Amino acid sequence: MAGLTSSSIGRKYAMALSAMFLLIFLLMHLSTNMTSVFSEDVFNSASHFMGYNPAVQFLMQPILMFAVIFHFAMGFILEIRNNKARPVKYANNNGSANSTWMSRNMIISGAVILAFLALHFYDFWFPEMNFKYIEANVPNETRYWEELHHKFHDLWRVVLYVVAFVLLGLHLAHGFQSSFQSIGARHPKYTPVIKAFGNWYSILIPLGFIFIAIFHYVTQ
Repeated sequence: MAGLTSSSIGRKYAMALSAMFLLIFLLMHLSTNMTSVFSEDVFNSASHFMGYNPAVQFLMQPILMFAVIFHFAMGFILEIRNNKARPVKYANNNGSANSTWMSRNMIISGAVILAFLALHFYDFWFPEMNFKYIEANVPNETRYWEELHHKFHDLWRVVLYVVAFVLLGLHLAHGFQSSFQSIGARHPKYTPVIKAFGNWYSILIPLGFIFIAIFHYVTQ
């Protein structure tokens, strides 16, 4: 990994690979959470399996946490290096004419999403670690839906989640296609397909999470 990130191209390539891993995780995470809308039992069963499966807990979860930290850290590093490479900003340079606002401010949306992840950990991951490993409670397969449902009791938390997912969608709208470009996946035939799929992904995934938050709020 150190060799891969020793050059600018290597850092972009590594960041793109971590982004693709996180794109897959988001889809899996949404699929699991969406079951909470349709069936308490299915959601409880799926959450219990994920929460107590050794491969998930001791292999996939550390990999996921590393990927999240690596992706955001690499994004900040690339942004700092890019700014140092162009210390003089010309007054007549109209950035909006050559790129979108989101492509020029990925670091901002990334920082907000990182703050949201801290809230998400506070809401779900830390209580889960406390329940299982600190308090050492007996496994309870029926608790997950009620815990998720209760978290969206307050409107302010729902609003925070909605805002965070909107920013996630904007981040994905640029990041999805950019990650494929960084690994050299460019072709006149396939690039438009990747772009179109990325646009739908950046809309449907955040919209799905927003729907879940609002559903649990209005069904209190």
